[in-house]
Amino acid sequence: MSTIGIGGSTAEIELNAIVSNGHLVKPIQKEEFQLRINKACELMQAQNVQTIYLHAGSNLFYFTGTHWGSSERMVGALLFPNGELHYIAPRFEKGTVLDFMKIEGKVNCWEEHESPYQLFIQILKDNGVADGDILMDETTPFFISDGILKASIEYTLSNANPIISGCRMIKSGAEIAIMQHAMNITLEVQKAVARILRVGISAKEVEDFINEAHKRYGASSGSYFCIVLFGVDSSFPHGVSKPKDLEMNDMVLVDTGCMLHDYISDITRTYVYGKANDLQRRIWNIEKETQQAAFDASQLGDTCAAIDLASRKILESHELGPDYEIPGLPHRTGHGIGIDIHEYPYIVKGNETVLEPGMCFSNEPMICVPDEFGVRLEDHIYMTKEGPKWFTKPMHSIENPFGA
Repeated sequence: MSTIGIGGSTAEIELNAIVSNGHLVKPIQKEEFQLRINKACELMQAQNVQTIYLHAGSNLFYFTGTHWGSSERMVGALLFPNGELHYIAPRFEKGTVLDFMKIEGKVNCWEEHESPYQLFIQILKDNGVADGDILMDETTPFFISDGILKASIEYTLSNANPIISGCRMIKSGAEIAIMQHAMNITLEVQKAVARILRVGISAKEVEDFINEAHKRYGASSGSYFCIVLFGVDSSFPHGVSKPKDLEMNDMVLVDTGCMLHDYISDITRTYVYGKANDLQRRIWNIEKETQQAAFDASQLGDTCAAIDLASRKILESHELGPDYEIPGLPHRTGHGIGIDIHEYPYIVKGNETVLEPGMCFSNEPMICVPDEFGVRLEDHIYMTKEGPKWFTKPMHSIENPFGA
């Protein structure tokens, strides 16, 4: 075995060595949810917004601390510029909504045979919004928006993204601390994965190990997601229907993360099980150079698009691409992360969002070589007043990927 830190251990040894530490970081406190409400209200007042609708899911949770999954029944909340919250839920769920609620508000209920859309409109009228534009959470299902528009001609609906992303894109110190802890856990899991590899191991066996390892570290739900790819399978960014087992000198790509206190980690590691050939080494080194160029381009006052451009310039200098052509980078350079694994800001051509302190996003300019392999080195960046910082230290080299 030529690659340092790869192989030589077992799943049992690695799992037994784990010491749970997920409890060492605090979840978001009630006071911070209230601060988020306050910021949203300030933005609403500045932009003359009458109200915004927050739908069940990550946006309802972000502002109110209420955990509730989206379903065929309308559950959400209307937030008014004065800070008042009006929850909307089926009457039989009222007790559960009250139990989950962190930021207090009136719970407005509808019976199963009644229209939640008429209730939505009545809440608006009762709070002095007789007509005009209502901003809707962009994750709201079409059937809800359609139901509201059919129930009344007095209102128009627009995207609440300027308010919601204006809050969610800028992470607080508490959010970054949780994400840092989650990233640290996943990085340790990645190192352990490398140590358990052997010829003939299946992708499923590795995925099961990753899930259990995350649990033992304190991420109670295990892996939030997991992609394990060997050899030619690694040339497909998000995997194949029937992953192959590991063979000697295969490229190994492992992309995984966990959820800790509602925030996500997401790290990809790529290395060779065995000895890298010339093409594997060349592409791996170009990927590392490209990832560093994207980091260097992540400067306050510059744009998300500039980061993506910096990645592609490096790739083109090595005669890869251009644009989304392969061999090269077939997708965006990165994505924002937080409560959702993919959220604003997106690191992609055309996104003129200016980088500010508190923004967090992935740096993963993957190189795909058709019929051969792919290399994705993914670490995340958080912007500070001094510039970009890594959540996790990037890979060291193809011979010593984890810097052992």
